[in-house]
Amino acid sequence: MKILILGVNGFIGHHLTQRILDETDWTVFGMDLSDDRLGKSLQNPRFHFIEGDIAINREWIEYHVKKCDIILPLVAIATPKLYVEDPIAVYNLDFEMNLNVINQCVKYHKRVVFPSTSEVYGACPDPEFKEDESYLVVGPIQKERWIYSCCKQLLDRVIYAYGTRGHLEFTLFRPFNWVGPRLDSLYAAKEGSSRVVTQFIAELLMKRPISLVDGGSQMRCFTYVDDGIAALLRILENRNDACKNQIINIGNPDNECSVRELAFMLKKLFMAHPDHLQDGFYSEIIEVPAQTYYGKGYQDIYTRKPSIEKARILLGWSPVIGLDDSLRMTLYSFLEENGP
Repeated sequence: MKILILGVNGFIGHHLTQRILDETDWTVFGMDLSDDRLGKSLQNPRFHFIEGDIAINREWIEYHVKKCDIILPLVAIATPKLYVEDPIAVYNLDFEMNLNVINQCVKYHKRVVFPSTSEVYGACPDPEFKEDESYLVVGPIQKERWIYSCCKQLLDRVIYAYGTRGHLEFTLFRPFNWVGPRLDSLYAAKEGSSRVVTQFIAELLMKRPISLVDGGSQMRCFTYVDDGIAALLRILENRNDACKNQIINIGNPDNECSVRELAFMLKKLFMAHPDHLQDGFYSEIIEVPAQTYYGKGYQDIYTRKPSIEKARILLGWSPVIGLDDSLRMTLYSFLEENGP
């Protein structure tokens, strides 16, 4: 198979590329703005990388959509701080630019594996979110953080409509708080615009306070990237058309904890790390109002737990890496790459 990955240097993209090259005979064509996370993949003869922008390199994208078997448009802004600070940029990239790619897939009747998001469920009151049953509940317009959820949901609906009418074949996958090596850059964390696990690790490394937004009572389920990529590979294999025109949650409901618990777990792991046993001073954990941290356009989601019954049935997949190991491996890899 020939796989096209747009956003190949991103968190999911570079992990998926490495696993494809290690475990299959498939060929990967990848585009991104940089290649700093791709490592040894760049030397693999089955990997073809171009430095480019999906808003600019449209001819290259169309050519590779036409020649590849599966297209994964993984390009997106996916950090909550930016939803509030620059919602128009989120809309332009996450919806408009990705819609252009989907239109090319329709033109050539291609198979799309598209990253939806757990955020589409929004403030759904269900104890576990089900792909085909749960309501997708978002907040008022002035809470601009919802623009990401809305962009992804509308693309889900466009892809679904095209797919069920025979214009393309699709699988939508919804990651629930995937974590692991190279989740975000240290620079993004310094600016306060990374995802929560990397943000907390960066604060620990830089001896800055860890901020619990509104006390950190929000519940999340963390999924180690190796588990997530294993599910994604099974989606790409799509044996017996099991994943055709399906929406699939990929998460670990057993790895649930509050953001407050997360902060204390990461601090404990950091203090036990050999390079930091003797630091003497460690980040304090403080509480801050959401408006102070994110701005007035923010609104939080207090539960986000997936039902993974469909993934078990369709993929024969279940996550195996527990919360402690997931956080430890993520922390240790971050510290290894960024020094003591």
